Amino acid sequence: MTFASATGAQQAFPDPVETSRGPDEETMMTTVLVAGATGSLGSLVVRNLLARGADVRALVRESSVDKLPAHPRLATCVGDLTDGADALQQHVDGVEVVVSAVQGGPEVIIDGQRELLRAAERAGVARMIPSDFSINLHGYGYGVNVLSDLRRVFSESFAGSAVARTSVAVGAFPEYFLGAVHEVLDPAAGTFSVWGDGTRPVDITTIPDTAAFTAAIALDPATAGRDVHVVGQQLTMLELRDEVEAASGRRWELVRRGTVQDLRAEVARRQFTASALFEYVALQYQVAMYDGTGSLRDVRNEDYPDVTPTSVSAYLAGPGAAHFREPAAPLRRDDWPTAV
Repeated sequence: MTFASATGAQQAFPDPVETSRGPDEETMMTTVLVAGATGSLGSLVVRNLLARGADVRALVRESSVDKLPAHPRLATCVGDLTDGADALQQHVDGVEVVVSAVQGGPEVIIDGQRELLRAAERAGVARMIPSDFSINLHGYGYGVNVLSDLRRVFSESFAGSAVARTSVAVGAFPEYFLGAVHEVLDPAAGTFSVWGDGTRPVDITTIPDTAAFTAAIALDPATAGRDVHVVGQQLTMLELRDEVEAASGRRWELVRRGTVQDLRAEVARRQFTASALFEYVALQYQVAMYDGTGSLRDVRNEDYPDVTPTSVSAYLAGPGAAHFREPAAPLRRDDWPTAV
């Protein structure tokens, strides 16, 4: 499960632009199954795939069927990853690409996605995009980040599989990174906190832009068996503070919390004292962001020229302005979070 938004507020995003299809494209439509099709990311992936002319199957629980839009090329598949490969196979028969946008703990990210992969193997699916959508998860090893470890364990399931894995890395979502869970912005205190010197560029991509890139990547057969890195904008934490000040029209006091080594020590301390995962997992992401191991490599935005990413300044002038206000409700402490 994910947080509704970084601030607890509902956010509206523009509809993707419908692309036109020529006569040749009509005979080359790709069928894509999207798991997690009603989530904050998955629902936008569905809309972008439809806009690109794909046939889409949305794998959803019975309770979420009414959240899907009506569309002649959208089919509803009622099911759950916990149903197992035998039950899931009917949903992936005839599918060329599977996109997983699910969130959760090991029973979803490892066990559930493995069942979906097994079903895809039996059905002859060509490619699968697992639910990564984060910093460069494969730039660092086990033990750095508990949520990255879940995804890394699942990625090993592709060894020897006939289904090619395509992992999409985008950096941090500003919807979460500038929210309370990351402890960067404190609207009540008027502070902007930084670990390290704040001069290393970090990768930031909005959820809608991630969905737009993911739809394009899902329909690009050249991505089979590759990690694909795309990004909205790269800027240092000090530059991000400048953007926040410009957009908010107020001064945010810079708080230097310590070195990256101090950050690692703080993560270790919290792991021993925390009562909930989210008390330290966001800082685990920051370790990899600030020491560079989680930075994107070989960014390939140019492969998808019809996707124009949102700048940080544009995001902050729109839905991101909510970050400048104190959250209306506290973060839920009982879910597996999407911390970036």
